[in-house]
Amino acid sequence: MKRFTLLCCGLLLGLSTITAQTDTYSVNNQSYELKTDVEGPITLLWNIVNQEYRYFAKKGTTITELTNTKEGKKYQEEYKKQLQELTGDVTMNTDKVKLTLASLRRFFNAYNKAVDASYEENSFLTNMEYRLGGFVGITNSVFVDNPDNTSNTQFGIDFELYDATALPSHAIVFQYKQTLSSDEFDYSAAQFSINHRFKFIKTPIYQIYLNTKLVTFTSAKRSEEIDDDTLGLIAVDDSSGSNLQGPVIFGLGADIKLGKGYLSLNYNDAYSFIIDDNGEFPVDLTIGYKFVL
Repeated sequence: MKRFTLLCCGLLLGLSTITAQTDTYSVNNQSYELKTDVEGPITLLWNIVNQEYRYFAKKGTTITELTNTKEGKKYQEEYKKQLQELTGDVTMNTDKVKLTLASLRRFFNAYNKAVDASYEENSFLTNMEYRLGGFVGITNSVFVDNPDNTSNTQFGIDFELYDATALPSHAIVFQYKQTLSSDEFDYSAAQFSINHRFKFIKTPIYQIYLNTKLVTFTSAKRSEEIDDDTLGLIAVDDSSGSNLQGPVIFGLGADIKLGKGYLSLNYNDAYSFIIDDNGEFPVDLTIGYKFVL
């Protein structure tokens, strides 16, 4: 357990040193705060402006916005001609280039390597984003014995690591969750988990994802009343324990842009291939808010 804790701390420390480079640029007399994705003979700049992804190419001192206007039902794909003109000193094919960070990044890196043999591609995780938030909700603790299928209150915190450039569909989340006991179900648990989130729907306004709980460390306590028919007495059985598991538990969630952060809605702990549930329909719902650090 000590090695596991040190590994998590080391990962967080290493990732915390990676920051996105953001500067102010003037384009057509308009000022923009832009992030640098690829830097070299031709530099790729981008940001979300008014809830819209905007991409720019910087060559020398000239900055060109890459555009893709729509006439009727057809996109004009002007950015392909713009890229062709900007990279005309070498043979570059723009036919399959899409106006996305991943596609543009590949094209810009390919051009920079073609004109500069010493050029090295951008390092991994160059636009790391950190999200910190809290949540509250209810859970019927479907992976423990719950005779009356009672739901208890839960709360916790999430710390999310996300890179919109290198891995736009993936995030790693470190989560602490506390389940509170009640008179109806005297079970409480503190759980630390490492989660992977696959964001299969992404827009500037919302993201919908599959959450997979990969590793958990849980410390739990419970009390149960036991009827002794022979003596006519009711005894109380107190138990506690902790375990480290790789349960691979699946859930669904959504982050909705709200102010400077995100409203977070989650349906957690829905199904596991590894551990058995108690036969009840899983009820594990939370609502929270995340700040972008």
